Amino acid sequence: MTTQSETGVEQRRRLVTEIPGPRSKALHARRTAAVTSAVGSTLPAYLERAGGAVLVDVDGNQLIDLGSGIAVVNVGHAHPEVAAAVAEQAAALTHSCFMVNPYEGYVAVCERLTQVAPVRRTDGDGGVKAALFNSGAEAVENAVKVARHATGRDAVVVFDHAYHGRTNLTMAMTAKAMPYKRGFGPFASEVHRAPMSYPLRDPEGMTGEQAARRALADVETQVGADQVACVVVEPIQGEGGFIVPAPGFLPELARWCRENGALLVADEVQTGFARTGDLFACQDEGVLPDVVALAKGIAGGLPLAGIVGRAEVLDAVHGGGLGGTFGGNPVVCAAALAAMEVIERDDLAAAARRLGERITAVLRPLATDLPGIAEVRGRGAMVAIELVRPGTLDPDPTSAAAISAACHAAGVVTLVCGTGGNVLRLLPPLTMEDHLLDDALDVLSTAITSTLTTDR
Repeated sequence: MTTQSETGVEQRRRLVTEIPGPRSKALHARRTAAVTSAVGSTLPAYLERAGGAVLVDVDGNQLIDLGSGIAVVNVGHAHPEVAAAVAEQAAALTHSCFMVNPYEGYVAVCERLTQVAPVRRTDGDGGVKAALFNSGAEAVENAVKVARHATGRDAVVVFDHAYHGRTNLTMAMTAKAMPYKRGFGPFASEVHRAPMSYPLRDPEGMTGEQAARRALADVETQVGADQVACVVVEPIQGEGGFIVPAPGFLPELARWCRENGALLVADEVQTGFARTGDLFACQDEGVLPDVVALAKGIAGGLPLAGIVGRAEVLDAVHGGGLGGTFGGNPVVCAAALAAMEVIERDDLAAAARRLGERITAVLRPLATDLPGIAEVRGRGAMVAIELVRPGTLDPDPTSAAAISAACHAAGVVTLVCGTGGNVLRLLPPLTMEDHLLDDALDVLSTAITSTLTTDR
């Protein structure tokens, strides 16, 4: 695990000013004048450096990070091996568009991804191949491009509560209007939404297979199975509220796709690279997609994304049909190779499982005692707390915001998600030390209890 001596940042929470402090406020005033208000920030404590699971702001406050830059720094902030790989590569070659002059790093990352990604193989398909891009949205969009080209079909099936990105196509695929979609249409066509398996809100006793058949019946009726190029699903939904589908849901989608000539695309942008206790979330039920979209945790904090899929599917696209100027940049490829080595060598999938056990051991008793908590759910180090108005399943975004604000004031970074804005999500770096997690959970528990037992 990453220690203070390796990162130069003491692994403890420390407040020397209020949050945000005076220097952060001064920077925020500069930002207000120069940066569009359309770009928001969860917590305007401006960072100076970070290491392991601790963020240091410009006022010297040390914050515990339960967000990991939204599931990006799975190996911890400024992991020394990632930083060293970046420095070495930056001194040798910072950029040469792979489509002009290729280089080994891009090839090596694709080789590694084809070895570890859970992709369905068929006889005579030529194995598995990959391509690299910059962001999760790019990865998802290129997965759809590939699926449409390979199948000769247009329709894309997505799900309620899904989040897939902010490009025009991925906005169409994303369910939540505000802040992601409102005012940005018209959106790309031939995107069709089906109901997701949401055990907390599904009819009592509905199995995963039944939820999948409910969704697929809508597809067959409203779209037609022979028109579907791909079914795109997050194995655990991210921005939608860390919704874990009931067992059997994903395997049933995979079966339907195989039988109907559609491709199953797993959006593992937030769930990938050991976050959920497996290297990829779809491995929990042995599901093998045709294409996997990846980003976030792949490169230890640098912007890299990719798709991995059956060779016959990716190679169906004409030469030059995929690519981008910065996709698979040499520096980010070096970071990815180092990060993937750390994830495998240090068994961060097991670390994610241990973190999840410690988190749920603290939070589930609170859910028993406090009627405002509908559910504590997740897998590995991807845990959510859904807040509702007591006695109902009506979302309670006010409490979620209040709890998160209390944590921020105490020096713990938490995030809110969910279609109703009522879900607290925890995404600690997988290298977080136990004493730091325990401190963060104490702060979070106090904030939850205080908020949910106070009459508002």
